[in-house]
Amino acid sequence: MKKVFRKWWKTVTALVFILLLAFLIRLTNLTILPVFADEAIYIRWSQIMHSEPTLRFLPLSDGKQPLFMWVLMVVISRFDDPLIAGRLVSVFAGLGTIIGVFSLSYLIFKSNLAALVSSLIWAISPYAIFFDRMALVDSMLAMFGIWTVFFAIVTVRTLRLDFAMITGFLLGAAHLTKSPSIFFVMMLPVTWLFLKKFDKRHLVKLVGLSIVYYAISFIIYNILRLGPNFQLIASRNFDYVYPVTRLFNNWRDPLISHLGMFWDWLVKLGPWPLVLLVITGVTISFKKYTKELLVIGLWFIVPVLIQAEYGKVFAARYVFFSIPFMVILAGAGFVKRKSISVILLLVFVAASLGSNFHLLTKPAKAALPESERNGYLEEWTSGIGIREVAEFIKLQNSKSPNLQIVVGTEGYFGTLPDGLQMYIEDLPNVNVIGVGVDLKEVPTSLVESKVSGNKTYLVINKSRLLFDPANFGLELIAAYPKEPRKPDTWHYTLKGSQEVLYLFELTGDYAD
Repeated sequence: MKKVFRKWWKTVTALVFILLLAFLIRLTNLTILPVFADEAIYIRWSQIMHSEPTLRFLPLSDGKQPLFMWVLMVVISRFDDPLIAGRLVSVFAGLGTIIGVFSLSYLIFKSNLAALVSSLIWAISPYAIFFDRMALVDSMLAMFGIWTVFFAIVTVRTLRLDFAMITGFLLGAAHLTKSPSIFFVMMLPVTWLFLKKFDKRHLVKLVGLSIVYYAISFIIYNILRLGPNFQLIASRNFDYVYPVTRLFNNWRDPLISHLGMFWDWLVKLGPWPLVLLVITGVTISFKKYTKELLVIGLWFIVPVLIQAEYGKVFAARYVFFSIPFMVILAGAGFVKRKSISVILLLVFVAASLGSNFHLLTKPAKAALPESERNGYLEEWTSGIGIREVAEFIKLQNSKSPNLQIVVGTEGYFGTLPDGLQMYIEDLPNVNVIGVGVDLKEVPTSLVESKVSGNKTYLVINKSRLLFDPANFGLELIAAYPKEPRKPDTWHYTLKGSQEVLYLFELTGDYAD
């Protein structure tokens, strides 16, 4: 026991420090980014599922797996701010990924230093910090992915049933989290390279154990059949991917453009020294750890290439679960003490801290890729202004608690109305309804609400407002500008320099 303590106390202390650092970074100004479209949906689902036990499979209505929402619905009532509750789930999933990165790195390299460096890289990488602070399912998927690989390798090396069962449970949890877990199913046979002897007896046992963990994961996945709309998972998946035959028609499109986007994400969110650390790590350790680097490298690059080729939509969070494996490759440079690795690590730390400072204090100044800046700060998917609208509605409700308030919002699903509903779901006299997009007149439902004597409001983004509000009896209460669009983007060309969220009150003076 003393021998183990002497061997590990420094490493464990360092890992605890890294975890505390990661936790503090991820908690700092946790809500500085406004609620994002998918966050609003997931949080609202969780609130409904918490309140109504018969709707525990509600995410299936949009073809989404519910595990993230199941976890969130347990804790969401314990927080005044539902956005904090949702993002905390991802924060803790991110900490689980850090431990997983450390464990997997040590498992394959047997180097405490390489494992610690890998976990440190993940702890402070802007890529990890950005998504570990969002109430999205991707952080949870990354955690299950890294641990599935860890226990799969342990299963291959030990040929033990208990480890195969753990692998199956983790893979099943990934299936309940998000559809890209199918990549884990595809890639697990790669871990067979860690088999000690490739003879008939060992191979037969390994195949049997593989059947065990695949069977367990399949059984867990089929829990979703207990809810309605299970079939929508498959149909919604096809909304995001091209058919396999696309490879034979024009394989360069969209592969080339998507890989360009991926490179931009690595340069800006990695940030760029991470790429140099990977190159250095592979170069230094390739001769001794060829098999290990091949396995980890395939887990990193294959899902990226497949999604780049077949994804109709390609976003940084869609490949997020692959990045921990890239980080392990970066840490491989520390299996041997080389000054070049230390220098690059220091450059990485400096670049990451600079980027993180902006992410945590002024996200608009951070070096975000165009797709992330656009989606999280500039367009209708960004929830800038929604919290302020919610506070205004709460104030009006407190002034007239017996008066019915109706708030019509653009859209039916997403940032609005879900982003507003999640903040005022505990106000029985406030009814938030979606009234559509690209409005050319005041919706009839809102006119009827006003005629009935209710205080009635309309919340809509500038780009969705296709009529002059002054001609339709709308009084502007507040306007919340989003971050300015960059002039060299197509959004700027098509939609103008800046999106604005408007809060109007219906006055009763309508155009004929």
